Amino acid sequence: MAGLNIADFTPAGTVAAEDLGTVHLIGVGGVGMSGLARLLLTRGIQTSGSELREWPALAGLRALGGTIHMRHVPENLDGVDTVVYSTAIPQDHLELEEARRRGLRIMHRSEALAAAMTGRRTVAVAGTHGKTTTTSMITLILQHAGLDPSFVIGGEISEVGSNAHHGSGDLFVAEADESDRSFLLYRPYASIITNIDADHLNTYGDLAGLEAAFLEYALLTDPAGFVVTCADNEGTRRLAQTLREQGRRVLTYGVAADADLRLSDISSSVLGVRYQATLLGEEVGEIRLPVPGGHFGLNSAAAVLAAVELGVSLPVTVEALAAFPGVRRRFERRGVANGVVVYDEYAYHPVSVTAALETLREVASGGRLVVVFQPYRVYRTRDMEAELATALAIADEAIILEVFGPGETRGPGEGGVALTAAIGLPAAHKVFVPDWDAVPAEVVRRARPGDLVVTMGAPPSSLLGDELLAALSAADPAVGDAAAGSVSPVAG
Repeated sequence: MAGLNIADFTPAGTVAAEDLGTVHLIGVGGVGMSGLARLLLTRGIQTSGSELREWPALAGLRALGGTIHMRHVPENLDGVDTVVYSTAIPQDHLELEEARRRGLRIMHRSEALAAAMTGRRTVAVAGTHGKTTTTSMITLILQHAGLDPSFVIGGEISEVGSNAHHGSGDLFVAEADESDRSFLLYRPYASIITNIDADHLNTYGDLAGLEAAFLEYALLTDPAGFVVTCADNEGTRRLAQTLREQGRRVLTYGVAADADLRLSDISSSVLGVRYQATLLGEEVGEIRLPVPGGHFGLNSAAAVLAAVELGVSLPVTVEALAAFPGVRRRFERRGVANGVVVYDEYAYHPVSVTAALETLREVASGGRLVVVFQPYRVYRTRDMEAELATALAIADEAIILEVFGPGETRGPGEGGVALTAAIGLPAAHKVFVPDWDAVPAEVVRRARPGDLVVTMGAPPSSLLGDELLAALSAADPAVGDAAAGSVSPVAG
């Protein structure tokens, strides 16, 4: 994928959501598309979608009046004015081809989201890691302040139980996805850029190309608005310097001494993360989050700067963060069965996998850490194999699924087998499981009471949690202990 040709798309603000007519979304079950569908439905726009799998979000869309087709057929487009697709949908998809044949308006998801932003001050969150959590924190703070923002998030805020909402306020909070250049369609009032690390190089070629795109995105921010970046990341430090040289308002956060919001005395435990904050040289006291992980502390600092700049008082901001409930698929505790705790986590890039597993190691509190990992994208798994393998070796047991890469083709020697072999764990403690249905039994064989199991990686892996809990509940507690050392790994 070489990235989208942004010049082919409608600029933000040209089309309003109410101009779209009846909207149909291809592949509506994924978190990004389901969020957009929820937003359209709550705005009173007639919306349908098609899927092949019963994703968790679909029941909520039906409850809002959405029509969900559980197959892809041309008839799904009857009565439709606008068809929306995501980058994961191939251009020869039968519904896309039918939309062209009928002469319907066709929009990329980012175009449709930009239409929904029309008339609002947009707060857009970009970056290689931390977008969803940071977007969720900003949204929660604005809600706590009574501002009722509209939002579309790449995950559900646990307390709110939703990933999208049409609010009465003038602010619109959304993630800005850099993976396919679609973030260049937005014209935000405020931009948050959490970090810039090598990723999506199939689109950008190299890190320099990626950084150039982030600079282009940042310069699309309203000159009357502001940009928030991390002072601890090399890419965003360079970005901040360039923006300031061009007269843009930039605020930074991090442990770096020159950060506008400086974090110190950071501590993380199973009870959560806390740190001392200094804002523009003035000590503002302790900020607490009820979720563990130093990376969540950095996300919260970005949210603090954005909220304060948007006019929310610091006490209200700190109070909201103290009640932050977390985000589904971001360090989400799914349940306990036979003494084994099961979590779910979206991390798939080596940096985020490392941060997540190190935090889960803290939470395991002496128990073993078992990771069930589904790699996300063939190119990333191939190009970052060594880094992913190093990150996954933080766990005690690694169960690796085949790569999830819609529209991609795996070359010889690429994919889950190669990644499993590269992980620096003893052969008996890593295994490649290409059969989805075989994963629960593999977890039962390896997990013991007191262990922590985490499903991690590509979106479909989130569907494993309930299956693992059911399998663990049905198992003899002694089975995993007896069999853990006797399983022959498929690879490695």
